[in-house]
Amino acid sequence: MKLRGKTCLVTGANSGIGKITAIELAKQKARVVMLCRNEEKAEKARQEIYKVSGNTDIHIILCDLSSQQQIHDAADEYRRRFTSLDILINNAGIIAGNERLETADGFELTFAVNHLAPFTLTLLLLDLLRHSEAGRIITVSSEAHRFARFDMEDLQLKHHPYSGLNAYCISKLCNIWFTRQLAALTSRSKLSVNCLHPGFVASNFGNSASAAFKALLILSQPFAISNEKGAATTLYLAGSEAPEHISGHYFKDKKIKKPSKAALNDAYAEELWEKSAALTRLELHKVSLS
Repeated sequence: MKLRGKTCLVTGANSGIGKITAIELAKQKARVVMLCRNEEKAEKARQEIYKVSGNTDIHIILCDLSSQQQIHDAADEYRRRFTSLDILINNAGIIAGNERLETADGFELTFAVNHLAPFTLTLLLLDLLRHSEAGRIITVSSEAHRFARFDMEDLQLKHHPYSGLNAYCISKLCNIWFTRQLAALTSRSKLSVNCLHPGFVASNFGNSASAAFKALLILSQPFAISNEKGAATTLYLAGSEAPEHISGHYFKDKKIKKPSKAALNDAYAEELWEKSAALTRLELHKVSLS
């Protein structure tokens, strides 16, 4: 798919692989909409993207992805400002410390930002993506999903010992379940729904993590890859390189990779879908999936 003239929405586009993704999309003359939390950082990144790409069709929508209300407001703002959406890249993510924190909505913070946010945003904008000639939904997951210790009745670790790292691993597993279930539900449409592992990226990711995890990140820096390499698979799935009509897969290094056994469990994917719909109070009967 040629990206010139296509409209792309990228969450967390003001730093790390999100910014690199936005830059490369802009270089290919796509319209880029940056969904960011911090206005000052977003505007600084927007100016940099314009300077590097020469593309002035770069826009900002402010949204704190920990807030369901702000996600709804952001989706409404998107609809007011734009009439189409070709590519949605759910890139933003966090890893928290070892103190369990809840959002204003009462959700565990990592679960809220890394899973419920892309779930809600995607479904609120799904009809626009379905009207695209070849709509693509891309969610950044992680190989960390393989290490998730989870209980389907306690995905937010309310009743189990809390670990920020395990909460992150669970959320990345949820990204794959969400991708596979959405792909199954939209299998009769032209939508392409996939997720990916970007690699271990040398970025500011993990700034809110525990001291022990930050120390591990510092020690691991010599083995980390650049933001440019980290964005490569996202850009592959967004651009003309990726084969069309491939949906419901997990990618690594621009290739389909088999995720964990748990990630391939259809019953878990279906259960997560129902739980997410109940938690977000989305009226799924109003969402056109076919």
